[in-house]
Amino acid sequence: MKKIGLVIQREYLTRVKKKSFLLTTILVPIVIIGFYAAIIAISVSGTSTSQKIAVIDEDSLFNGKIDKAKDDLSSYTFVQNETEQSFRNKYKSQNYTTFLYVPKFAIANPSGIRIHSQSAISLSEKIKIEETVNKAIEAKRMFGSQIDPEKYKAIYSNISIDNPIDSENGEKKSVAGVAYGVSFAAGILIYMILLIYGMMVMRGVMEEKMNRIAEVIVSSIKPFQLMLGKIIGIGAVGLTQFSIWIILVFVLQLVIPLIFPGLFHQMAAHGAAAQAAQQGGPQNMLALVSEGIKSLPLGLMVFCFIFYFLGGYLIYASLFAAVGSAVSEDQQEAQQLTFPIMMPIILGFVIMTKAVNDPNSSLAIFGSLFPLTSPIVMMGRIAYSPPAWQIILSMIFLILGFLFFTWLTAKIYRTGILMYGKKASWKEMWKWAFKK
Repeated sequence: MKKIGLVIQREYLTRVKKKSFLLTTILVPIVIIGFYAAIIAISVSGTSTSQKIAVIDEDSLFNGKIDKAKDDLSSYTFVQNETEQSFRNKYKSQNYTTFLYVPKFAIANPSGIRIHSQSAISLSEKIKIEETVNKAIEAKRMFGSQIDPEKYKAIYSNISIDNPIDSENGEKKSVAGVAYGVSFAAGILIYMILLIYGMMVMRGVMEEKMNRIAEVIVSSIKPFQLMLGKIIGIGAVGLTQFSIWIILVFVLQLVIPLIFPGLFHQMAAHGAAAQAAQQGGPQNMLALVSEGIKSLPLGLMVFCFIFYFLGGYLIYASLFAAVGSAVSEDQQEAQQLTFPIMMPIILGFVIMTKAVNDPNSSLAIFGSLFPLTSPIVMMGRIAYSPPAWQIILSMIFLILGFLFFTWLTAKIYRTGILMYGKKASWKEMWKWAFKK
């Protein structure tokens, strides 16, 4: 254990003391919060451009008046005594960016409506114009069917149904979007961890092998101890980095509202307005998100995140270490050998995208039990409180998977780390694993 501890200490300190570690550890949370603030600023600012749109209404669809949405800054002008063809060459010189042509059509099957523009209009602008036309067609159809628009508004329903969770601690309010977002974020975070730190282990093993450092080290320590120390040391670096990131993100979220108070007041007002428009009440979107987070099993999620991070990392790090020990200097060879290892990670991510939508499907349950995919898939299901027996069984399988793959890769590592000049293959590595 003393020798393994020395290897862990060496791997940990050499990476933590690097300037690149300090820069990425400090910059990543700042970049994340910066993007987060930019997205909020862009989303609440809306569009400030006003489109000047001409309308040729041959069918009198709008009756000379257009009811716009509150967020529509476009100005509509009705043009008389013009046809579509005659006005095509005029609207540019009259400073119109777009003109809407409405021919005579059957109200049961509207067709021939077109939007002329000097260049391709944005998707949002096209959607706004289409909504304006659709509302006018609906109004004309209701008039033709002798339906009172005010009665239709009174009949129309667009409610949001609450989903209370009956927990042991009382009733909690569930927000499906929050559970989906948290589950997807946790799953993709584990996915990135397995790829990034697994590849880091492989590169570390390759560097020592190419520099002939491994030959010196294995003269005083067993190959298995060296591999285990390297895996744990780099894993400790990952835990340190993520711990610092969590602290920095938490601190930055407290500091940014103090630095930019106007932005967050605007965001809160925008969220309240949007919620009022959609649900008829002045609820704040941030309050809904906060309430949705409180309904999640946060303690279980944190524990599972740490457990599946460690379990998944230890399995895949041992596999990547085995590949690193078998490869010399050919980077293409390393890519070919790592492809079979990356396939279960990618498969886990694909299953996780289905699990967040259908957490109790047979595919989601299988993915959360199979040790090569469970770190990603189970984190996608954990916000939906899967049965306790599935979580326990998944953890047992993950531990057994770690023991099996560590035993298997250690046998490959002890042969590959001292072998030079021979191109390895999975068939050759399989022989190393099971030779007596």
